[in-house]
Amino acid sequence: MTRPVPEALEALLSEYVELEERLADPSVHADQATARKLGRRYAELTPVARTIRELEQVRNDISAAEELADEDAAFAAEADELRERVPELEQRLTELLLPRDPHDGSDVVMEVKSGEGGEESALFASDLVRMYLRYAERHGWKAEMLDATDSDLGGYKDATLVFKSKAGDLDGVWARLKFEGGVHRVQRVPVTESQGRIHTSAAGVLVYPEVEDVEIEIDEKDLRVDVFRSSGHGGQSVNTTDSAVRITHLPTGIVVSCQNERSQLQNKARAMEVLQSRLQAMAEEKAQLEASANRRSQVRTVDRSERIRTYNFPENRISDHRINYKAHNLDQVLTGDLDPLLDALAEADRAERLAAVGGNG
Repeated sequence: MTRPVPEALEALLSEYVELEERLADPSVHADQATARKLGRRYAELTPVARTIRELEQVRNDISAAEELADEDAAFAAEADELRERVPELEQRLTELLLPRDPHDGSDVVMEVKSGEGGEESALFASDLVRMYLRYAERHGWKAEMLDATDSDLGGYKDATLVFKSKAGDLDGVWARLKFEGGVHRVQRVPVTESQGRIHTSAAGVLVYPEVEDVEIEIDEKDLRVDVFRSSGHGGQSVNTTDSAVRITHLPTGIVVSCQNERSQLQNKARAMEVLQSRLQAMAEEKAQLEASANRRSQVRTVDRSERIRTYNFPENRISDHRINYKAHNLDQVLTGDLDPLLDALAEADRAERLAAVGGNG
């Protein structure tokens, strides 16, 4: 495995000290966006800086113990013990220095869509929405429902949500939810089933980072903007004016709706933000695929063939097919207890990236 270059480590320490000084300056906090960005980078570098300094201290202690070993055998034993810590610290440092996903600190836009299974699929989609909302609540995130289309039995044909992390969090929502994109399959007896038979249906989840520094330029001529009356859950009208907005991006066919804000202008602005995020994610995925046909993309589409997870109600079992994860706590997962599963996915991803570094070293 490649050992970190000392010059690179010195540069990281210098950056860490500079960030510390800038964050101590009250004027920096006048711009919340800048302060948040600096705070996340500082939090990201803190374990790196601590490990570098600890490694330097251990090496210095080894040198000192070796110099005194001739006079006292106890120092020779101490030097041996200290040497055993060096590989462990070097391994920890290598893991900390693994290239991070540039969007890990980003907030997330999520779309949940019903698929195969009709009303049962729509009801399952609403279960997924509720699961993610409860998970967000556990982590103190802000969750916002931008748009939803209800089914006849109270499920969701589709729903669009935004999740925002707390200021100062090292990892944003993307770091936790980026592996959720794909098709989620459910096996259970639907409420519409009179014979008690188990049915299989599916719902799709599309998740992408909400862009902050927008690089995508959108030509107004490429947009069709429709306005309509907002409706609440169950289809009842909640607004007497046409304030809800639907934007269609004609070149790609992407459709984004927002009816959560009070005015048509606010809804249009929010829908444009989501559209920009969608187009940014699409552009990044295209670039990744062009760079390497075999590279796994973090931005997933709702591909019906790509079933990433199964929710088996009769056996109270949840299975993630990508990492062969199985647990019999589906009831807890649906109430937002997702961390063990998401930790397993993150660990599998980390191990894969670590193996890639080792292979290149």
